[in-house]
Amino acid sequence: MHSNLLSFKDWASEDATSLLKFAIALKSAPENFGKPLEGKSIVALFEKPSLRTRVSFDIGINKLGGHMVYVDSQGEPMEKREDPIDVGANISQWADAIVARVFKHSTLEKLAQGASVPVINALCDMYHPCQALADYITMHEALGEIKGKTLAYIGDGNNVAHSLLILGVLLGCHQVVITPKGYEIDPNIAQLVSTLASENGVNFTISNHMEELGQVDVIYTDTWLSMGDNTPLSDIKNKFMPYQVNRALMQTSQAKFVMHCQPAHRDLEITGELMDSPESLLMQQAGNRMHSQNAILCYLLTNIDITQI
Repeated sequence: MHSNLLSFKDWASEDATSLLKFAIALKSAPENFGKPLEGKSIVALFEKPSLRTRVSFDIGINKLGGHMVYVDSQGEPMEKREDPIDVGANISQWADAIVARVFKHSTLEKLAQGASVPVINALCDMYHPCQALADYITMHEALGEIKGKTLAYIGDGNNVAHSLLILGVLLGCHQVVITPKGYEIDPNIAQLVSTLASENGVNFTISNHMEELGQVDVIYTDTWLSMGDNTPLSDIKNKFMPYQVNRALMQTSQAKFVMHCQPAHRDLEITGELMDSPESLLMQQAGNRMHSQNAILCYLLTNIDITQI
């Protein structure tokens, strides 16, 4: 049993599979689980603005019978006002959990250090675990299985890519990640994923070259500039344009579906035509954010045994 969810990097394959199965069961038959968060209050600390994360957590917690308190730091790091260790310790006096969307992973670690209640990573510079779980719920729904399938991530080697890779290899999903030179995934994450892939009998390909994509089941992309990155688009557009996800790429790779965590920039990292196509799983992913987060909250805050689902 894990006390927090800052990332999936210290999870076992069996635990990851149990959480995925539980999330699917909770979504399909919520009436079987009643109001598991009844009487519980969750504080949501947001350094960064959000649409999907804030709304899906708020509504999801309400559906589970709980109450969410939203704290907006107005786009400033919370440590400018107070040490995150003290923030975690204080909130623990009143709340049952902390959901934090922050600039730096170290902020989450300090929050967890000070807190005596679970801390959930709602996004940081290194990981986006709630998004990854939602994505694999979506992939399972679309393909009927995850183990043995192949997911290709194309674009900026960012926090979303890191969490997709880690959770994916734990679930037995082959991984391909292709990024422009200079925008690779973190080398420590690459080493971790390589080790986990070997342990779980999963193929892991990392490259800067689109011709190494091969045949895949799903193509995933994200924005070329992460939220808060003020780099002018014109500075990177020429470097990233060859990595655009479009109809031609879907055909050459024989991919059945395309995914994007959003917000998406039409006709940049992905074509608008593909976003609106039958192969697009974007809205399904957005919907599953609530279900993934509900499962995580239940896992950390209740006595539900997810291994028995």
